[in-house]
Amino acid sequence: MTQVLCLGEILYDCLAQEAGKPIESVKNWIAYPGGAPANVATALVKLGTSSGFIGCIGKDEAGQSLKQLLLETGVNCQGIQEHPNAPTRQVYVLRSRDGDREFAGFGNHRPDQFADAFLQADQLPIPLFEQAQFLVIGTLELAYPTTRRAVFRALELANTYNIKVLVDVNWRPMFWHHPEEAIPLIKQLWQFVDFVKFSREEAQWLFNTAESGAIAHQLSSIEGVFVTDGGETISYYLNDFEGKIPTFAVSVEDTTGAGDSFVAGLVHQLCQKGLNNFSNAHSVKESIIYASAVGGLTTTRSGAIAAQPTDSEVKQFLKSQN
Repeated sequence: MTQVLCLGEILYDCLAQEAGKPIESVKNWIAYPGGAPANVATALVKLGTSSGFIGCIGKDEAGQSLKQLLLETGVNCQGIQEHPNAPTRQVYVLRSRDGDREFAGFGNHRPDQFADAFLQADQLPIPLFEQAQFLVIGTLELAYPTTRRAVFRALELANTYNIKVLVDVNWRPMFWHHPEEAIPLIKQLWQFVDFVKFSREEAQWLFNTAESGAIAHQLSSIEGVFVTDGGETISYYLNDFEGKIPTFAVSVEDTTGAGDSFVAGLVHQLCQKGLNNFSNAHSVKESIIYASAVGGLTTTRSGAIAAQPTDSEVKQFLKSQN
């Protein structure tokens, strides 16, 4: 049984090895597997929750190696499509001296020329939707008409099979040919969503507030809202309980994928405990702390997927913090 489906992009993050330099001065890059939905899928498996990835890769060496990585990790790959001509996406990522990252483009390709822009709606694997509990999506694929249709088809299937939907906004204007089209399309998601995760900037951009409770009030049917702010506090609302927690102080090497790991930690908790067991403020806060630990530990090593912790590592870390 595949508990969580993660739909969207899988790619290589080409990470600058010289921190603090502009792109034209960087001489050495290392390619790390990534892509937010793929990151969530692998992080879930490492924590102990089964997952499947749905997306489109190229029939190139990069795409095949990424698929092999997912298979070796234990991710269900029945939802992977392959495009005969379009390449698998590569993203160039600069690093600041304190570990923060900045997206720096796609090399010689336009953002809509990569395989993940061509996910076919009519090829989505319905048997996976029949058994799943959660669907995790971002908003990047809304930028491309073909994959956009696949996103809304997936949301229809989630509604048909009573699957909970979590959206991680993950706003990246560089993926959009016309960024001004994003807000109306993102707002169409709210009618399907049960849980939503924002960065502080995304929450301010879309709702003029970074308070999770205030956003939940605007999205009347929402079950959970989570607002992260880098290394600062996390604002959360879940099952009518809301609050804030500080993030953990860790030695940061690379922040790539930290938000994806937070999402995975959260969904893992929701799957393992069951939604009915979040009936008091303590159980809610405990799960947010767990998700924060997953995100924090991911920043202590390089590479979004390679750095992801296991459940035992998270529990050991939490024990040491107490």
